Amino acid sequence: MDIKKIMKDFIEDESGLTAVEYAIAGGLVVGGMIAAFSELGDNATSRISCLASAVNGDSSNC
Repeated sequence: MDIKKIMKDFIEDESGLTAVEYAIAGGLVVGGMIAAFSELGDNATSRISCLASAVNGDSSNC
């Protein structure tokens, strides 16, 4: 049992690295989607409110 060889093999082992990279990339994609859909929802809500006001004659600046 050679401790040096075991430690060297452990340090050079990259088998779990790709799973971590995919997890990080997936997290970034999901975070970006949440931010985009949140912004889209806020913009859509304000646009619908403005159009509803225009229908009622309160505003025509949509």
